[in-house]
Amino acid sequence: MAGKEKVITALRAAWQREIEAARLYRLLAEQLQDERRGQLLLRLARAEEEHAQRFADRILALGGVPPSESLEPTSAQRFLVQTLGVEATLRRIEAEEQRNARLFAHHAQALQEDAESHALFRQIEDEEEQHTLLLQQLKTREEPRTRLEAILKGERWHATTGSWIGDAIYGLNDGLGAVFGVVSGMAGAAGGGRVVLVAGLIAMLASALSMGASAFMAAKSEREVYQAEMGREKQEIEQSPEHEKEELALIYQLKGFSEQEAVAMTERLAAQPEQFLKTMAQEELGLSEARFPNPFVAALTATASTAIGGFIPVIPFLFTHGNAAVLWAAVIGMAAHFAVGAAKSMVTARSWWKSGLEMTLIAVLCGVTTYALGRLFHIG
Repeated sequence: MAGKEKVITALRAAWQREIEAARLYRLLAEQLQDERRGQLLLRLARAEEEHAQRFADRILALGGVPPSESLEPTSAQRFLVQTLGVEATLRRIEAEEQRNARLFAHHAQALQEDAESHALFRQIEDEEEQHTLLLQQLKTREEPRTRLEAILKGERWHATTGSWIGDAIYGLNDGLGAVFGVVSGMAGAAGGGRVVLVAGLIAMLASALSMGASAFMAAKSEREVYQAEMGREKQEIEQSPEHEKEELALIYQLKGFSEQEAVAMTERLAAQPEQFLKTMAQEELGLSEARFPNPFVAALTATASTAIGGFIPVIPFLFTHGNAAVLWAAVIGMAAHFAVGAAKSMVTARSWWKSGLEMTLIAVLCGVTTYALGRLFHIG
């Protein structure tokens, strides 16, 4: 009986993953303007639903109760797509399909005593790998205009939405880590008294202002550097147009084009001065046109998120003191570090629990080290 329950548990987990993938594929298909890509995603959604049905049938055959949920996308999935955008979500799904294939291979290996379940996991493992290939083809076989739109959307994601989300997560992480270290160190040095609260609040304020100023200057400098480089490149083109055309033609030849092809492409670009400037900047300097983050938005995001992250370890000292406050600060700090690490998976496509665990371990190391240093320089 125990062996059968193990198989059913694995089948249920696999069913859940397939249903979630099907919902997400259908949601993305609704968002796409390109009918060909949308149809391919609907095809993948139907395949995932068929996989889920096969897992449910196997659960029923083993005497279990097949799971049943709506195929309607969840609010969390809609939020994910709205936040990340279609292209970034597609990259996440591709990574998830690869994880599914590995997971199903693991289940197949572990359930060899159940021949039918073993064969089912093996077969669907192969099909999940095919889904990964289809997603890769979806990216590489698009028409030029569709591909360009996808690239530009991806750049807008990195430059706008992705930028402020990344800044917010980085600010939370910085404020949480810095102030948690200060609180731990001061708790070790002076116990859990009022001095820890004051030190934590001061550290929170200093970290928030520092991060905000740094974010503002970084965003402003990025724009200024780009504009300065583009200005210098424009001046070079105006002063030595033939030399610049020769340079671009040579670059294209190094990329594998024949001399005739390279010259023809260069002449066509030179007939469009603005496009020629952008191309030279990209090929020669590695600069690409982008939507730079607003310095004020970057500063506000960094300041607010750092302040929020820094305030978390201080909360227990507002309500209690002594060892109880120190203990609660450690518990809340660990939980917050895990949550911030898990949130990073929104932009990195890493496993949320691995990312969260990594952040928690870093927090433990930081807390233990600073607390030990505080004890070493005890001032109580």
